[in-house]
Amino acid sequence: MKKYLFLLLGLLLFTISCSDDDDGITNPETPDPTPGADVTVQNFMWKAMNLWYFWQGEVPNLSDTRFANDAEYTTFLEATPDPLDFYNSIQFNEDRFSFSNDDYEELVSNLSGVSKSNGLEFGLIQFSGSNDIFGFVQYVLPDSDASTKDIQRGDIFTRVDGQQLNIDNYISLLFGSNNNYVLGMAEINNGTITDTSKEVSLTKIENFVENPILVSETLDVGGEKVAYLMYNRFLGSFNEELNNAFAQFVADGATQLILDMRYNPGGSVNSSRLLASMIHSTDTDKLYIRQRWNAKIQSQFSAAQLEDNFASGIGNNNTGSPINTLGLNKVYVLATNDSASASELVMNGLAPYVDIVHIGETTRGKNEFSITLVDDPNGDYIYNSNRENQINVNNSWGLQPLVGRNENADGFFDYTDGLPPNIVLQEDLENLGTLGDINEPLLARAIDEIMGAVSKKDFSVKMPAKTFMSSRLMTPLKDNMYLDKPLEINIK
Repeated sequence: MKKYLFLLLGLLLFTISCSDDDDGITNPETPDPTPGADVTVQNFMWKAMNLWYFWQGEVPNLSDTRFANDAEYTTFLEATPDPLDFYNSIQFNEDRFSFSNDDYEELVSNLSGVSKSNGLEFGLIQFSGSNDIFGFVQYVLPDSDASTKDIQRGDIFTRVDGQQLNIDNYISLLFGSNNNYVLGMAEINNGTITDTSKEVSLTKIENFVENPILVSETLDVGGEKVAYLMYNRFLGSFNEELNNAFAQFVADGATQLILDMRYNPGGSVNSSRLLASMIHSTDTDKLYIRQRWNAKIQSQFSAAQLEDNFASGIGNNNTGSPINTLGLNKVYVLATNDSASASELVMNGLAPYVDIVHIGETTRGKNEFSITLVDDPNGDYIYNSNRENQINVNNSWGLQPLVGRNENADGFFDYTDGLPPNIVLQEDLENLGTLGDINEPLLARAIDEIMGAVSKKDFSVKMPAKTFMSSRLMTPLKDNMYLDKPLEINIK
């Protein structure tokens, strides 16, 4: 029997039907653990990764011929009793981004932008020659606990609950199970960070939903209408709001766009396609990106199934609200090392058609997409909200492995070292500015480029905001790029 899976990879749905056709994915019979062996989680992880993982062919322990019999397979699974250690052991050694979660429900919620948060988004920097670190506020989410407190962009903190932050304790202090913590604030004096007596108490709120559109406004710069969009995560649940923002840009007569993704770690592939369409074109015959899967999966798709064209409507198959597009052939993008996955995808997908002026830093270099896998073998491990009752009740683990890469219409996909800027400009801790204000350094530099002005502004950077970690990367969603499009595939 073959199963035709209509996959909406990521968070959406798929359906299953049967057919007598002879073509489909030939998935060799996988081994089964010995009855009674306590390897439920490891067995799920191995079988799901053996089928879907992008580098399945490069990981010897995921080979279809790795085990001579079921007993040998069971011994292998039992050798690593900790599920997290086991999952890490079957990943490709160059895989920087696949991850797991011992609670798939939390994972799924975070893919929708729902999390436990106090609304403070920040970067962390290590003091030179020390294990101590400090944080600086990048932005505060509206309607959050932090938005009601005396804390704002540019503020510095060094302590949590009276303890100096360092490499060893920052995860437990800032990202642990504690719902409340008190930040010890600091200030910059002559290039030196000095503690102050000020403290700010923050509380994490359950089921907080982030609106990724932080700033959306049309600037009047020397008579030119310039749209400015600060977009901080690709979330499908906010596609209509994103389209409405572009409707306002169109109504305002905007002829230029500054797309600010400096803090955007990624998200939905489909949302990136819709954003690209809002920027450039609603021509549904024009190719945006093409997927590449592992050898088991790739050959089973038709060219049309692998290709994502620009969109004319918000819904699947170009249905739903018509897309509001600026029809631009040039766009100014603010992007840094905090910009990853779907952010880079927009830049790469537009590159064959649009002159992209990238201002900031080299991006992170994440060009693979992922899907959500759970212990539902009859659904071939793809998470489906309609099959919740089919998921193994004895296994709550969820996986978010990389399963493919996207290439643009020119066939380019190799940017694992990141996308370099046309104009290098780091953020300055001593002059972060106000987001959306025309004097904020990165925005001001983009405006200068639009106006063709020989600027008298000083864009020198005194204290580079060079982070090693940000608050967004410590959520279950991290810098994930997940595929959420309908695909039909056969699995024998």
